[in-house]
Amino acid sequence: MTIRVSNESWKLAERQRGILARWQVAGRAGDLTAIDSLVRSGRWRRLYRGVYATYTGPPSRTSMLWAGVRRCGPEAALSHFSAAEVDGISDDRSHAIHVSIPSALQIRVSAEEFRGRIPAVIVHRSQRIRSARHPVKAPPRTKIEDTVLDLTDVARTFDAAFSWLSAACGRGLTTADQIREAADSRARLRWRTDIMAAIAEINAGVLSSLERRYLHDVERPHGLPEPKRQSRHKIGARSAYLDNLYDDYGLGVELDGLASHLAETRWQDIHRDNELLASAGITTLRYNWTDVTLRPCQVAAEVAQALRSRGWTGTFRKCRRCGTD
Repeated sequence: MTIRVSNESWKLAERQRGILARWQVAGRAGDLTAIDSLVRSGRWRRLYRGVYATYTGPPSRTSMLWAGVRRCGPEAALSHFSAAEVDGISDDRSHAIHVSIPSALQIRVSAEEFRGRIPAVIVHRSQRIRSARHPVKAPPRTKIEDTVLDLTDVARTFDAAFSWLSAACGRGLTTADQIREAADSRARLRWRTDIMAAIAEINAGVLSSLERRYLHDVERPHGLPEPKRQSRHKIGARSAYLDNLYDDYGLGVELDGLASHLAETRWQDIHRDNELLASAGITTLRYNWTDVTLRPCQVAAEVAQALRSRGWTGTFRKCRRCGTD
């Protein structure tokens, strides 16, 4: 005898990358009976309690994300690191699947359910998940702005929190103003004052934690002039970009968090940009994370000296760290 679920349930599973949850067919007794038979016969596979793959082979990552969010019911949404993964905020992947559910909802998860090779589901309870959940995206997930703010909330340091803010804006997935609007709608927000200041900095072109460190530890404490940030310099058909350009003095400062282990292609890009900028009369100073975070006063002194040699008449200030780093 052929065992099959209804066309409605089969099409739903196809939209969910071969995943079907028991609660999704609760009103169709025939489908429930068919699912039990298909699992017993080995043609379908149980992934989580009440959640099944319509095949026996290893599930894809997308299928597992669908399974994880469907395990937690109709109001659940991927959030935190999992939402960042599917929306491209981060290139990293958390083995666990992060899901947010309404605060009043109770989800009981047994340890036995997650033994084996499938990812654990980490459940976050949220009073605002209904408004934070994106209305149309699939699999269900939080809106990008809410994902970013959720991640700043669990970040260990504000440098890490800023990285989430700048990554989402730098990749063009949202804007600093949209994040501010989402932040304003939250009654509670960790690092609220710092986040609001960071949003203004991102709007001004500070798009990485290293660039923020340069602003706060090198530029401002030592009285350096404010540069033009994320400056594009075009000569003919070629373009070069600088994190910081002191346009009046023909000096650029480029910050590279990967400078200690650059790939060959990255070095080629650097040398090409150096050549292009030099032909335009721009001298470029390059610093990495270690330079800016451990030797900010030395970096500031070098930049100030280069600026002075090009006509800057401002006053270099010594900060509280000068003479100690």
